Amino acid sequence: AICHGAQLLIEADVVKGKKMTCYKSVATDLKNAGANWVDKEVVHFGQFITSRRPDDLAAFNRELIYTLLLYEH
Repeated sequence: AICHGAQLLIEADVVKGKKMTCYKSVATDLKNAGANWVDKEVVHFGQFITSRRPDDLAAFNRELIYTLLLYEH
């Protein structure tokens, strides 16, 4: 999830106890839903990869590709 995409994860009720990041205006919602919000360009925690904003897309893509290649076999 990138930017405001974390709102979908909040609505799906899957963020409690997870370390995540998102756009700053969504951070309070993420915290209130039980997530551990951190201000980093990309956070990979369990099955979730999250980023703060479109400027972080390169870091998000690197982490996504790394994860896909790691679990390819």
